[in-house]
Amino acid sequence: MIPVSAFLVLSTLLFFLGVFGFVTRRNLVAMLISVELVLNAADMNFAVFNRILFPGQMEGMFFTLFSIGISAAETAVALAIIINVYRNYHSDQVNSIENMKF
Repeated sequence: MIPVSAFLVLSTLLFFLGVFGFVTRRNLVAMLISVELVLNAADMNFAVFNRILFPGQMEGMFFTLFSIGISAAETAVALAIIINVYRNYHSDQVNSIENMKF
């Protein structure tokens, strides 16, 4: 059986990789992937802490499934926005949309 600390270390690694990718990247799709890494790290933590604190119950797993569904919807909306930005500015870089006006 895999120890719980291994899952927590993996979750921490995913979280920090996602934050690092979001801060350093200028490509909108890469930034979206980084946000998904952060959300996956949070989902993993929900599942691990459910296993530790409430071994016979499934609340953490259901919350994780709900969070995965929200992440899928967020990804669909973000990709639609990125495609629209690309059509208008012919670039998927953050620098090209900094001068957007209201």
